[in-house]
Amino acid sequence: MKNLRSFAVMALSVPLFAACVSNGKFNREIAEQDAANEAERTARMSADEAIQADVQTLRTDVQNLRTELQNLRTEFGAKITAMEEGLKFAFPVNFAFDDATVRPEDVPALDRFARVVQNYYQGSKITVEGFADPAGTTTYNRALSMRRAEAVRAHLTTAGLSPELIDAIGYGETRQVVVGAERDDPGAEKNRRVVFVVESRGEPTMAEANTLQ
Repeated sequence: MKNLRSFAVMALSVPLFAACVSNGKFNREIAEQDAANEAERTARMSADEAIQADVQTLRTDVQNLRTELQNLRTEFGAKITAMEEGLKFAFPVNFAFDDATVRPEDVPALDRFARVVQNYYQGSKITVEGFADPAGTTTYNRALSMRRAEAVRAHLTTAGLSPELIDAIGYGETRQVVVGAERDDPGAEKNRRVVFVVESRGEPTMAEANTLQ
């Protein structure tokens, strides 16, 4: 009889024990799922915060760039034109007749331009375009304009820009600002100039800057 009772107790205990094991396993699975959900929620919140921070940084960069470009206009008389491939910067960086030396009075404008490129156009290709007034032969003027572009390129590299990203090209007496003005003629100095083209296609900050007129 005693053995029978013991067997009966054991028989009743097995289902209860199995139920406790099942409940424990179920609770662990629930806890693990809750932990996984919480981890996913935390990761999602972190990702959203990172995106918002990136957007805010981009907005700040765009505003800072707009300010810098406006300063180039007001302080140095730069003319900035949006083009398909980027921006064209036309500074009053000019040269004496038959000379390719960077003038001391143009150094501040070139240095400021270099700073803007370093801060906002890293990795962008820059082309320095040189020009001459129509005095002299076409061949000579093309070579002179090339020397002017190379002189400005050299200055920009000393100001911290990568020489591998700067091209220099001479256009000679083409694209004259004051047609026919040469030597000491009024406006001839405007023909003896350099122009910068900054390729910024594909950069979000630059795309915003390109809306400036």
